[in-house]
Amino acid sequence: MKRRDVLAGLAALTGCALAPHGAPAQARYPDRAIKLVVPFAPGGVNDAVARLWAERMKGPLGNVYIENQGGAGGAVGALAVAHAQPDGYTILLGGAGAMVLNPIGMTKPLYDPIKDFAPIAMLAVPALSILVNPSVPVHTLKELIAYAKANPGKLAYGSAGAGSMTHLAGELFKSLAKTPDIVHVPYKGSGPSLSDVVSGHVPIVVANITSQVLELHITGKLRMIVVTAPDRLVAAPDVPTAVEAGLPGMIAVNFTGLFAPRATPKPIVDQIAAATDKVMEEDDFRAMLIASGLEPYRHSTPDKTRQFVEQDIARWTPVFRSIGMKLD
Repeated sequence: MKRRDVLAGLAALTGCALAPHGAPAQARYPDRAIKLVVPFAPGGVNDAVARLWAERMKGPLGNVYIENQGGAGGAVGALAVAHAQPDGYTILLGGAGAMVLNPIGMTKPLYDPIKDFAPIAMLAVPALSILVNPSVPVHTLKELIAYAKANPGKLAYGSAGAGSMTHLAGELFKSLAKTPDIVHVPYKGSGPSLSDVVSGHVPIVVANITSQVLELHITGKLRMIVVTAPDRLVAAPDVPTAVEAGLPGMIAVNFTGLFAPRATPKPIVDQIAAATDKVMEEDDFRAMLIASGLEPYRHSTPDKTRQFVEQDIARWTPVFRSIGMKLD
């Protein structure tokens, strides 16, 4: 079943139009548990951020429980939140897949990441990395590119799934490095892709940097060649950026942020944003994010969150067009 068929079926169940709902009057917010939708299967960078944030919100917001709604590169969970009652009790942990890649990669997207959501706050900007199995005889990006060119059609890279940021970053790498013969192997999540590279079934993986990825690199089970962030990571200062390693334009980062359905009352959005901003100023909270391979995003606001998404859409749209990628 194609991605669009899955999303169309969900839209039929929840209502074909994203019409705003009238939010019920609230004497006090919150007065019950808040649902945080993670649009991916359990595990990975999204779950890590979600659980850290939910735990710290027990004080200012009360109980926050996580509901994983994976599918279609994050679009299934995002669509469900877009249709949810805009009362502050359903929030999306949105990232690049759901809020940027799906909307620009689908011919007829079923939701608009700007018009159909109320942005709340950015939490973190996870970087990506290109890693290889230690059996691959390369230690630098230049060596990897040279090896790929010397062995056309013999290399493959794993990603967290078709249409994921790891997939797009892999295709961007192939385009910039002029190594089109590297085969893409999509997996259902980052965990399976990493397992297959560790076991040697696939030689290369493009992955979001998490504590698991850092551990695999430190223990030598995988070799981290470069990170695709603009700057070196605090958690991996020994690993160069792709730009430093000689590939200008090879910048790809994910993001995690909070989004509510459109028409969610501004006071509720501002209350969640203020609580989030306060916890982001806690040193130990930021340290936990960094230890997980994430770069904390401090001093976020709803407006800054909207601007971040708009800029990401503007940056990745021409890349999608240049490599002819379609997600439906």
